[in-house]
Amino acid sequence: MGNSINTGRELYESFSKDQLIDLLMADSRNVVAMDGVWFQSVEKELGMDAAMHHDEEAWKRYTVTEARRIKKFLGLDEKAGLEGLMKALPLRMVDRANVTSAEIIENKLLYKVVTCRVQEARSSKGMPLHPCKSAAVYEYGYFARTIDERISCKCVSCYPDLDNCCSDCACCWEFTLKVDA
Repeated sequence: MGNSINTGRELYESFSKDQLIDLLMADSRNVVAMDGVWFQSVEKELGMDAAMHHDEEAWKRYTVTEARRIKKFLGLDEKAGLEGLMKALPLRMVDRANVTSAEIIENKLLYKVVTCRVQEARSSKGMPLHPCKSAAVYEYGYFARTIDERISCKCVSCYPDLDNCCSDCACCWEFTLKVDA
């Protein structure tokens, strides 16, 4: 019968904790790379506007699925609030590949992508920056509402609309918890 490859849970249980963390981080970078590869393919063939349209549509669907799975993994309540969102955001596949920071002040969460792999990759290839704001408003907004429907999302700074107050990061997002009156 030849050699077989174990691809189930048993395979992952054979790895050390450090190996699993390394694999998890590599997978995050791989997903960001795959996202960039398909985007650049559409961008090259159909132009930036078409690529952005498809990017927006993909994020509208993907981010909700990802948020539901992370919410379940963390065992978050239906109304997880800003604390739940703060736990969930760094577990997003894309944000795991980036350097991020988060801070809750009163009923707002300020979330920054300090280092963005997408923008760094495009810059290193001599490509123009990715105009990600139009897709990212869905990406972060839909994610937050899936974690807790009371949370709204506002873009503070994201290319191409950069705000000088956020010069220490690639993009900045403000999440607000609607408090029942």
